[in-house]
Amino acid sequence: MPSVKISFLHISFDDGTVHRMTAFTIDELVELEHAGWQSLCESRGGSFYGELLMPDAVFILVNGMVMTRDEIAESLDGAPGWDSYEISQPRIVDAGPEATALVYKATSTRGDLAEPFTTVMTSLYRRIEGQPRLAVYQQTTITH
Repeated sequence: MPSVKISFLHISFDDGTVHRMTAFTIDELVELEHAGWQSLCESRGGSFYGELLMPDAVFILVNGMVMTRDEIAESLDGAPGWDSYEISQPRIVDAGPEATALVYKATSTRGDLAEPFTTVMTSLYRRIEGQPRLAVYQQTTITH
């Protein structure tokens, strides 16, 4: 039976191959993003992101605005909810030990918008004490 050595974020096989493990799986991060979008649809995003965000986290919005964790938590509860959203083309980017970025296309609709809001989203997650925490979130528009 071949021997396998597991070290921090790497698996080495006796044939010399080494496989790097990421801090998160794509399914885990997509599930977190769906939970975040659902909170935005239900106008309770402030509560959701207030718990998920690291203390020094930032949101970088499509208009160039940079918001802190406290600003995000204060602004999202009660904000107009999204009517629908779709996540497509998700992929992960390893960002080092205990950190992974999720990049995906999002299309969302709301009654007060004339056209769907379509962006590329990037969410950088860190694992802190075993729990996922969002460190940086950025929107890049592809509709304007």
